[in-house]
Amino acid sequence: MPNARPAFEIAGRSIAAGTSHTITLPVSILPDHTPVGLQLQIHHGKRAGPTMFVSAAVHGDEVIGVEIVRRLIRAPQLKSLRGTLLIVPVVNSYGFLSRSRYLPDRRDLNRCFPGHPSGSLGSRLAHIFLQDVVLRCHFGIDLHSAAIHRTNLPQVRISPGDSVTRKMAVDFGAPVVLTSPLRDGSLRAVAAKHGTSVVLYEAGEGLRFDEMAVRAGLAGILRVMRGQDMLPAKGIAHAKTSPHMCTSSTWLRAPAGGLLRTFRGEGETVARGDVLATVSDPFGAVETDLVAPSPGILIGRAILPVVNEGDAVFHLARLSPKADGDTVDDLATQLETDPLFDEDEII
Repeated sequence: MPNARPAFEIAGRSIAAGTSHTITLPVSILPDHTPVGLQLQIHHGKRAGPTMFVSAAVHGDEVIGVEIVRRLIRAPQLKSLRGTLLIVPVVNSYGFLSRSRYLPDRRDLNRCFPGHPSGSLGSRLAHIFLQDVVLRCHFGIDLHSAAIHRTNLPQVRISPGDSVTRKMAVDFGAPVVLTSPLRDGSLRAVAAKHGTSVVLYEAGEGLRFDEMAVRAGLAGILRVMRGQDMLPAKGIAHAKTSPHMCTSSTWLRAPAGGLLRTFRGEGETVARGDVLATVSDPFGAVETDLVAPSPGILIGRAILPVVNEGDAVFHLARLSPKADGDTVDDLATQLETDPLFDEDEII
């Protein structure tokens, strides 16, 4: 066909328009000589459009993103794809296999960018992922969760002053959009310097699945793709509520060591002076309240009942003038009634 869309070229492979293929980019070899590679699936649409990536498990213990990606790959909407979608289910295979956030040398992969082809293990993996996947895309979504023993409300984090990521975040439809400063060595920061806009989805807990967080993530990705004209609008419902826009956040820390009893959960809005939790000594003789220092919405919390003084307990985001109501209930209702997730069509 003279007007056929050109193939997508990657790692010596040609992916024809209207097809999808899974390939492996070589990364390293383990001490027992087992090869390790970066696996990705390329969906190259029949019609022209943007190039986008979706990645998960940059931190190996953040497995919710891997399940979101599994469902995305099976989503029937991809049959109507315009443009090209690069999907990486597990970026940090080393951490994923060992159920660890980090690489074998204890480095955080999300502080290793842009990386270098002859650097440390993390630096080499960061270089391959950045050059062969991220920078070949116009934009992307990187999927994360809280660390172990913490949980996050579904939220999207965007770069300050970036109109592209702001639109993507609003289209995504998570309860909260948090403007988060770019950190040196992070994927978002380096990608932004090279002109690739990346939004970060945070939800749930490390090493755990959370059905609401998974559904919200899948729905959000498809909405972003619809908003960028990569998918038709049919079959992809709009979010029923607009997100709370938050420009800053802070961690509230345990005022003493002991047993933690929490009275508020992620997604709840709080007022200044509200008692969020109490820390007691094992005898119950001394109790110390943790009080909200300002109004806001709780976007994350610790789940372990034993704390040291200074441990992070609640993640409080400053609200825009908009919000009241229980965000978690809003999200749960939305996902239950969203036609994208009809009980007969759960992916």
